[in-house]
Amino acid sequence: MKKYLFILVALIAGSCVTAQPGQWHTKSKKAIKYVEQAMALTRELDPRTGQPKYEEALVYVDKALAKDPAFSDAYFLQAEFNLNLRRKHDAMKSYQTLIELPTFKTSTGYVYFDLAALELSEGYYEEALVHAKKYDTYKNRPEDMVSENLWMIKTCEFAIKAKKNPVPFKPENVGSGVNTADPEYFPTLTVDQKELLFTRRVTGTSSWQEDFFVSPDQDGYWATGRPMPRNINTSNNEGAPTFAPDGRTLIFVGCIDQRGSYGPGRRGFGSCDLFITQKIGKNWTDPINLPGKVNSKHWETQPSLSSDGRTLYFIRGLVRGKGGRNQRNGDIYVSKMNEDGSWAEAVPLPKNINTEYSESSVLIHPDGKTLYFSSNGHLGMGGYDLYMSTLQDDGSWSDPKNLGYPINTHDDENSLLVYADGKLAVFASDRPGGLGSLDLYQFEMPESIQPTKTIYMTGTVYDIVTEKKLGADFKLIDLETGKEVVRSTSDPIDGSFLVTLPINKNYGLFVKRDGYLPYSINFDLQVPENSEEPYHIDVPLTPVGKPSIENILANVLFDLDSDKLRKESFVELNNFAAFMKRNSDMKIELQGHTDAQGDDAHNLDLSKRRAKSVYEYLVKQGVDSKRMSHEGYGETKPSKFYKDGEEVVRTEEWINALPTDKEKRSAHQENRRTVYIVKP
Repeated sequence: MKKYLFILVALIAGSCVTAQPGQWHTKSKKAIKYVEQAMALTRELDPRTGQPKYEEALVYVDKALAKDPAFSDAYFLQAEFNLNLRRKHDAMKSYQTLIELPTFKTSTGYVYFDLAALELSEGYYEEALVHAKKYDTYKNRPEDMVSENLWMIKTCEFAIKAKKNPVPFKPENVGSGVNTADPEYFPTLTVDQKELLFTRRVTGTSSWQEDFFVSPDQDGYWATGRPMPRNINTSNNEGAPTFAPDGRTLIFVGCIDQRGSYGPGRRGFGSCDLFITQKIGKNWTDPINLPGKVNSKHWETQPSLSSDGRTLYFIRGLVRGKGGRNQRNGDIYVSKMNEDGSWAEAVPLPKNINTEYSESSVLIHPDGKTLYFSSNGHLGMGGYDLYMSTLQDDGSWSDPKNLGYPINTHDDENSLLVYADGKLAVFASDRPGGLGSLDLYQFEMPESIQPTKTIYMTGTVYDIVTEKKLGADFKLIDLETGKEVVRSTSDPIDGSFLVTLPINKNYGLFVKRDGYLPYSINFDLQVPENSEEPYHIDVPLTPVGKPSIENILANVLFDLDSDKLRKESFVELNNFAAFMKRNSDMKIELQGHTDAQGDDAHNLDLSKRRAKSVYEYLVKQGVDSKRMSHEGYGETKPSKFYKDGEEVVRTEEWINALPTDKEKRSAHQENRRTVYIVKP
């Protein structure tokens, strides 16, 4: 935990270095001479390090204490010098000895604040609480120290309680395919969990040279990571990547070097900017500065893309210079993608998420509503802790929840990655037993902090006549809420797409491409909690101008025994109306069909009324009525499909022969449909 060091150094320097001869708390002249020699050394710079000569100064402090073991000022100096050498544990011991001296006195109580901060930074919560409360008894304290001390008291009380109620946590090193003697951190994962992308600080370069490496999954283990192509990895720094769920879009951070360069051909606005690259086929495009209004004169870093690729969370840093925990402030911002593919003006998340201190390592889970992040401004174990917040139906964010001990400790925690199923997570740690200074570890997420389970859906878009794979626009709608949950495109080379979706919901899929009839289907994503198999859909597109068989308007829905369109139908019909207006020469017949359950005459009448309802809606949307006819066929034309190259008709006889009631219900549902036929 580093957040109190700025205050500690300033306080110690102000309290002790300004002492004058005659003010020392000892009668030993030799002890005084030694501490004065020690102080003089701290005003000299070591030519090897460019830092004050604290190491040599400590030798003279030890000599002073040998002459007078009760010399309180010497212990104070000993604490200061060790602290400046980042030996927090040694500094803590010096303070603890100091306050136990019979001759120790202080009018300010600063030493108790300093000691509490050090003990907290080392995880000694009970001791830190005692000394923070001791400092709380002093009067005329600086306002900023009063608030920081209160924060330490609350932190200690929280941590003591958290340690008594630990969450399950058994981290395991992800292995030598990923981890090396170099530091590895900031992991991201394709949703199908086939590739792990991470940042590595590369050996043999400057301390800030960072590149990307990709490790493929091989039978449940991560194979040896390979570097990204040289148009991605440059001699500059690349870090903190985020994949779109399909693995075909990558946004990352590129930072400016001393020459003012972000890398070959790259331009930027601030010290660190976000860049984007696309994978077409097997090749990555040259990265460009993220289009739109995300990058600024400040620094942008640690991006995280939503599952539909249209919402971007990231950290924007502002130097505020207040010292202490908010010495360098970072806030979580969010930007929405515009219709032209650029990114809108970013806005900060609300104040119950962003604090006056620092937030970092933001991650939006594929469920689209669970946010994980790191912060030193929310109550926790000390330093940067990991938290989660959930997006509410009204657009607000729940108050952050600490992920608990021992996931969080007195050290800094960050770089969290949570799998799509919510059961596993990966993070970076320098814990003992690793392969390097920072390694990637994985652990099972405790149930209390798991997000909504999602699975990934794959698909392939192709020409139904030529079977050529096609790039096409598609979107998925939550049929219960009517909200768009995904909007994307299939790969122009192989026609594939991959998206993530929360389970146990009904979805409508809409696919369109110029020159082809629109395609739609609805499906109920009910899967077992332990299922890891992807949901797959093939999307055959029919060229415009070809006389067609049935084209199902799969997301045109009616209430039971009613011809009134449900609101979930409007997205489908609005899309189809726009398609009809773009293809002004096309003529169609709208058809209504029912299953064979119930009275024949009633079914025929219902199908006619439903076809007419669709017709009237399209006319209201501006489609020329002369280009459309409508008819109802009741149960007389059951639906068809092909199995092993043979046409199968879902007749009542065929349905009754099905082995289960579930299959029979599904077959009846296929017969209840609204379709259109393209006329020659």
